Amino acid sequence: MVRIGIDLGGTKIEAIALDESGDELARRRVPTPRSDYDEIITAIVGLVGFLEDTLGAEASVGVGHPGAISPSSGLVKNSNSTLLIGRALDRDLEVALDRPVRLANDANCFALSEATDGGGAGASPVFGVILGTGVGGGVVFDGRLSPGPNGIAGEWGHNPLPPNDADPAELLECYCGRAGCVEKYLSGPGLEADHARVTGSRLDPEAIARAATQGRLDAAATMQRYFERLAAGLAGVINILDPQAIVIGGGLSNIDALYTEVPKRWGRYVFSDRVDTRLVRNVHGDSSGVRGAAWLWDR
Repeated sequence: MVRIGIDLGGTKIEAIALDESGDELARRRVPTPRSDYDEIITAIVGLVGFLEDTLGAEASVGVGHPGAISPSSGLVKNSNSTLLIGRALDRDLEVALDRPVRLANDANCFALSEATDGGGAGASPVFGVILGTGVGGGVVFDGRLSPGPNGIAGEWGHNPLPPNDADPAELLECYCGRAGCVEKYLSGPGLEADHARVTGSRLDPEAIARAATQGRLDAAATMQRYFERLAAGLAGVINILDPQAIVIGGGLSNIDALYTEVPKRWGRYVFSDRVDTRLVRNVHGDSSGVRGAAWLWDR
């Protein structure tokens, strides 16, 4: 069975075809249309057609997209790609492709990919975490995605950051209308803004992490605050979900110290005498989202 996964992003739409073992058969990407919803549908149909023509086989289709399909209305909600909001994306794609199509939030697709044959393979439950421009996540039990009755399982980025030893001096207002959200402190822009508030110097997250390893005290202090806050945030997840593995994705997943420093700290926030949860790096990198979309059609 051939599976096609589509990663519908803000700047590009990527498609991949996998065989039964998860080996890549073909891949293609195109720019995301920025001003016309119907053009997005057309682009996805074109990608599916190209891969099927290339392989000479019809395939299942899964799509990862920003936001979620509301179980009550059947329309896209919570998407930073505003063209999708209020649209029946799943039904429109099924009509255009003339077949069933499975859709999931892009962070959920990351989690499913890494739980299937990535950093969380063999573990259950797996919590997949995105630490990038935003903060998101997904939950996988026994190899199956668990989106929840509201379609928002794993969306820990808009919970309040728990009290911690690097507690912020002020609650930062979030675009979602709340204040003190995890995303405001643990996203890439959140790390950059924290460093600027304290030091007056604006560096991107990669530069901050690099400066910390080179012995710059201001950057090292910024990273220590980040590790402490991430430990507290993930401890809240562990207290509720108790996952066997937490897999990190997004740009900040490339910070090596994260995988040693955070587990050293989260024990003080977890309601247990010991913490056996594994914190691991993703295996598939930028391909996890598109691979997870393909795995929406399970084995």
